[in-house]
Amino acid sequence: FFLPSLKVESKTKGKPQKQICQVVLDQFDKQYTAELGDAWASVRDVLTYPLCWQYGVLLNKFSQSPEMESTLRVKGYHPAFHGSLPYLPASFRCYIRRTPGRFPAQKHQAGKLKEYYLLNAASLLPVLALEVKDGEDVLDLCAAPGGKSVAILQCACPGQFHCNEYDGLRSRWLKQTIESFIPEPLVNLIMVSKLDGRQIGDLKPELYDKVLVDAPCSNDRSWLFSSDIQQATLRLIQRKELSSLQFQLLRSAIKALRPGGSLVYSTCTLSKAENSDVINLILNSCSNVIPVDISEMAKAVSQEFSFLGGTQQHELLVLPEKGRTWGPMYVAKLKKL
Repeated sequence: FFLPSLKVESKTKGKPQKQICQVVLDQFDKQYTAELGDAWASVRDVLTYPLCWQYGVLLNKFSQSPEMESTLRVKGYHPAFHGSLPYLPASFRCYIRRTPGRFPAQKHQAGKLKEYYLLNAASLLPVLALEVKDGEDVLDLCAAPGGKSVAILQCACPGQFHCNEYDGLRSRWLKQTIESFIPEPLVNLIMVSKLDGRQIGDLKPELYDKVLVDAPCSNDRSWLFSSDIQQATLRLIQRKELSSLQFQLLRSAIKALRPGGSLVYSTCTLSKAENSDVINLILNSCSNVIPVDISEMAKAVSQEFSFLGGTQQHELLVLPEKGRTWGPMYVAKLKKL
């Protein structure tokens, strides 16, 4: 019943509807029908129809407006995460609603902090799985555009916080995100670097208590709407090399971890080659890491998120479905011995 009004809204904003990239869709149809079976049809419906997408609103504890939560509630939003989660700091608040549509975004203004960050609510699950505590040394290995770094700082105040992004353009984006959300004294405690993530483990061995590897991946949502056919075709060819890069980033992250520290790996793709295959390869080749059970976290959010069945206890895959369009988001957790 809400879709016609949404269409009108998007027309009046003068934005042309996104076009599906057929080359990418054909490839996804082939691969994901094989990997996901019947589940692919409903996931496909959501991914190819942006008008049904939902957006979460992560509140910024450093720039609280007293009216914000009541405004959100009036508009039909409710908290995405509840007390039954194994880890949920009181300062960490994200609002979602069942109906599609996006809360208005805030523009970047120098010297003024934004009050909230708009995101795919599933992208907060890796942060909740990481369970950062005050005073811990934390590395966000592939940090741009910065949403997960901002979310980590909503949870706790790390001792050292190292945000790394190898790509120059994305690194500038990361810096701007941090400046938009994090106040002055705290910003100075954050180290932003442009190192090759594959080398950080050798450069900074056993320095961190927690490492987040939100790896470069085939971003299913955005790839489906590639406007440049040649670029899309090239991406699909290079896609085969991604799992090797992801494996190298994980190896590096494990070196950077202190013994007893833990690591969360995440992607925004459904691809088995970039998800469980990479984690299985790490578990089979690194004798100093063990899987960590995150099934309690998945259980606690199963009202709001839809998961692929049959995954192992140390991993989860959020599948977008109508009314719960979050994901794709793969999350796995490991601990270093």
